[in-house]
Amino acid sequence: MPTAKKKDYSAQARIIKAMGHPTRLLILNSLKKRETCVCELRDLVGDDISTVSKHLLVLKKAGLVAVRREGNWLHYRLTCPCVLDFARCLERVLT
Repeated sequence: MPTAKKKDYSAQARIIKAMGHPTRLLILNSLKKRETCVCELRDLVGDDISTVSKHLLVLKKAGLVAVRREGNWLHYRLTCPCVLDFARCLERVLT
């Protein structure tokens, strides 16, 4: 396999790995509606803020979410809503 293709597949695998946790899928699906404060995501997920922040960092490193600061709070938004098409595809496989 050409080196360039290997790099492409490795990059894609990192994104899929970032999506490969139920909490992160919940967060991504929540962000499809609107930009959301980390405090709201904490309430949605039901974990402490540090755990939610760690999940968000994984998603951010994968390029799936972007963040902006407003006062003391961070607000997250989905950068590539098309990744949710993959999740919908998985739902079809499961049914």
